[in-house]
Amino acid sequence: MAASLLSRTSVCVGTEARVVAKRFVAARTCNAVSLGSSFNEVTKVKGLGLDGLSLARRVERRRSGVVLNVAAPLTLVPEPETPEVAEEVQEFDASRKPPFTLSDIRAAIPKHCWEKNTWKSLSYVLRDVAIVFGLAAGAAAVNSWFVWPLYWLAQGTMFWALFVLGHDCGHGSFSNNKTLNSLIGHLTHSSILVPYHGWRISHRTHHQNHGHVENDESWHPLTKSQYDGMDFWAKVGRLKFPWAMFAYPFYLWTRSPGKSGSHYDPKSDLFVPSEAKDVITSTTCWTAMLAGLVALSFAVGPMWVFKLYVVPYWVNVVWLDAVTYLHHHGYDKKVPWYRGTEWNYMRGGLSTIDRDYGIFNNIHHDIGTHVVHHLFPQIPHYHLIEATEAVKPVLGDYYRDPKKSGPIPTHLLDPLMTSLKEDHYVADTGDIVHYQTDPTF
Repeated sequence: MAASLLSRTSVCVGTEARVVAKRFVAARTCNAVSLGSSFNEVTKVKGLGLDGLSLARRVERRRSGVVLNVAAPLTLVPEPETPEVAEEVQEFDASRKPPFTLSDIRAAIPKHCWEKNTWKSLSYVLRDVAIVFGLAAGAAAVNSWFVWPLYWLAQGTMFWALFVLGHDCGHGSFSNNKTLNSLIGHLTHSSILVPYHGWRISHRTHHQNHGHVENDESWHPLTKSQYDGMDFWAKVGRLKFPWAMFAYPFYLWTRSPGKSGSHYDPKSDLFVPSEAKDVITSTTCWTAMLAGLVALSFAVGPMWVFKLYVVPYWVNVVWLDAVTYLHHHGYDKKVPWYRGTEWNYMRGGLSTIDRDYGIFNNIHHDIGTHVVHHLFPQIPHYHLIEATEAVKPVLGDYYRDPKKSGPIPTHLLDPLMTSLKEDHYVADTGDIVHYQTDPTF
């Protein structure tokens, strides 16, 4: 036993330590050096035939001034090392099937969050319209080039707020009265040159197919083959900042790359025959608004129309494109897109992203609470914050908590710019795909 012990281990004896034989197994290589004042030579031990007990006793002699120094044998058989097993931290995979159902999410939302208050909804319309006319009257009265840029930013933001109210009408979350929803939807959308029913129907398609590579609308991903088939300027218009932020009016006319049809054409494949009358109605209202702007330019001069309406209209377009894009792109970890049997309504909705817009959250009616809105578009905007807080414990890691904003959401410029640089296309095949980058573009 002792021979085996000495052939496998080497021993060091310190000046203050008591050493017992069984502790030598832990050592691998050790040059034993005499540490006492009267010992300064290395003693080599080889084949002494010591058993563990006698060795321990000789070590114990240190108390009487004797220190035993035992060096490693000439042939050292190392003790097998026990590898350290690092604790594995498994990274969350957002494309993994969730352990909950859509019913579980719905059940977590308080019942009153589903209730629509028509008068409350109308109060937001009155507020926004009053601000729009007040800003226009104030800017026209001052008529200073120092004031106009401030007016454009403020009025463009209010045009965008009007769009969000019309958006709620399109979802039926404004009120339970379809006629009222259509009336307010046309007033708010036509005033900013959006064909209400044409947009409402295509937006419904977006919600019903959110997160699906081929069937989603608007900012759906391009496949590799679609991307390769686009010319340089088409890629610039969709994927380069700032040009991509002016895409919305062109989308209304021609849809996204890879899709055909117009929001103004009742025969477009966006619509079924029974929706033709609605599309014609909205296109007529859009045409009437455009004609009114032309008539106004003759009455007061085109420069006034340009300053009061045209520039704010384009600021509104930038808001619309940026917000829509950021709710489906630009997270620090690529969001999944689905095809085939991997796609379902809930997984598509969970691929959307909430955003914090600082002081603009209330101004544009909490559109940043986008996950719950996508899953349950029937919920009025004034209940979205409470509903979002209620579902977070159910969603867990599947909810992407938005980065908190300062008063002005300048923090969103980074994910917007980064995404436009990196998120170019997805693979032509595969039921779960993520954006890939064209390094040459």
